[in-house]
Amino acid sequence: MPLTKLSRSVRGSRVLITGAASGIGRATASLFADEGAVLALLDRNVDALASLKDEIESEGGKACVFEVDLSERERVTEVVSAAINALGGLDVLVNNAGFAIPAAIEAEDYAASWDASLAVMVEAQAWAARTALPALRQAEHPRIINLSSTEGLGATRFNSAYVVAKHAAMGLTRALAVDLGKEGITVNAVCPGPVRTGITEAIPEDDKQAFAQRRTALRRYADPEEIAHAILHLALPASSFITGSALVVDGGVTIRNA
Repeated sequence: MPLTKLSRSVRGSRVLITGAASGIGRATASLFADEGAVLALLDRNVDALASLKDEIESEGGKACVFEVDLSERERVTEVVSAAINALGGLDVLVNNAGFAIPAAIEAEDYAASWDASLAVMVEAQAWAARTALPALRQAEHPRIINLSSTEGLGATRFNSAYVVAKHAAMGLTRALAVDLGKEGITVNAVCPGPVRTGITEAIPEDDKQAFAQRRTALRRYADPEEIAHAILHLALPASSFITGSALVVDGGVTIRNA
């Protein structure tokens, strides 16, 4: 007889992941598929979604894909509803989609950066959660996991739209955790530090290495799968008493003074 009672398996769980076509979203989808979850994958990159679906199904996994521009509120509601219907319910919502459009506040493109950042990384998270609530209320172990960032805990120069969006994702996480806690729906955020994704792809390798040496305790960037494992942890049935938290996965950026 096992000594513990709480499950560390998501096998059979129905999981919806936004921004699933690349980076952390793709790694998260692959990891959940490996663990036996059934997936609904949302992104605007249809070709990359199709490729990911083929990879998952070639390994015996199950996934359905949906094209969506998450900056359009009505489309978020429409596509999240369709994805939940395709899954036959929902256990885990992963609000992962994100990007960075650096712009100083006086820059000509600042308004575009601001509008897009808040639409995709704040409003879409809220509307996806709102749309998913009826299904999550029927789940045995309902989870909402929002992607924030270490930029949701501090700030980097000339990146205020992204910083504001990631702070707002933290606020949304905490507010929903309070609102939904009595129903047993946990709401948490994952805060990655430097990760090798599309957001950091354009940074020269020498600059990546210099930053990692100067700022991280581990002296390196993360692989997307390392962030995916943090997301998986919060989705586990056993993680039932974690809510309103910010799980920082940053290689020690936020704790290193020198």
